[in-house]
Amino acid sequence: MREPVTFYSEGMKLDGDLYLPDDLGEGESRAGVVLCHGYTGVKDLYLPDNAAALNQAGYAVLTFDYKGWGKSDGSRSRLAPYSRVADVQAAITFLSVQSQVDEGQIGLYGTSYGCATVAYTAAIDQRVKCTVGVAGMGHGARWMRSVRRPDEWFDLLKRSKQDRERRVMTGASEFVAREEVLLPDRQSAELAAAARSKNSDAVGTIPLEYVDETLQFHPEWVVDKIAPRPILLIAAGDDRLVPPEDLRSLYDHAGEPKKMVVIPNCGHYEVYVKPAFDVVMGETVEWFQRHMPS
Repeated sequence: MREPVTFYSEGMKLDGDLYLPDDLGEGESRAGVVLCHGYTGVKDLYLPDNAAALNQAGYAVLTFDYKGWGKSDGSRSRLAPYSRVADVQAAITFLSVQSQVDEGQIGLYGTSYGCATVAYTAAIDQRVKCTVGVAGMGHGARWMRSVRRPDEWFDLLKRSKQDRERRVMTGASEFVAREEVLLPDRQSAELAAAARSKNSDAVGTIPLEYVDETLQFHPEWVVDKIAPRPILLIAAGDDRLVPPEDLRSLYDHAGEPKKMVVIPNCGHYEVYVKPAFDVVMGETVEWFQRHMPS
């Protein structure tokens, strides 16, 4: 069962959906999972499939859009990674006060940039009992450098500096084509384009402010604080947008209990479709059931 909901983060209204298992009995409460989408994703892109799989496993699930995305309030299309962490913490609070949810059993699942977001959130918020991250990065600057030729990297830094000065003088960042900052990989570009074309909330332009914000966001600096709570990381073995080596670094910095799964011959956006999707959700459900039974 899917129920539209709203809640607030830092005074701004966020748009979400609460998914409850079909077999939930009256007066019964279940463990809950907050799902977090990637940078230019929205809650209705990919995440409903994840919610369905988790509902079937017995979990209550909350999806939502960060500030400025979808129908949520806020500056449009901005990344603001630390503000996103605050949004996830608000989502945890909202989910925990639902009568159908056991407030002591809340987990996080994040994909792509959402993987970095949930790792950071779990590190600073002890309410998170179990974490799963898919196809994400551990160090923003290293990741952005790793997918560019030297000339492209230095050109990007120059544009970022110019936009930083522009924002201070005018209060606004320059919007550019999404592909100028998030370099598309030929391997999975068609999958991404097809999925985004069917969603009216998917955006085609993003602010250059993204660069500065990502250059300063490094979840691997804090991921060790999650332990002794569990974290599972799932990498796409042939990911050319967020190389699996960056997720491996996040894993290496994490404490036990931890697990890393690498799906061979799988691209970044292929984790959202079968057969890789079944592997992702099979590992995810098994991890949650082991450490946070529904």
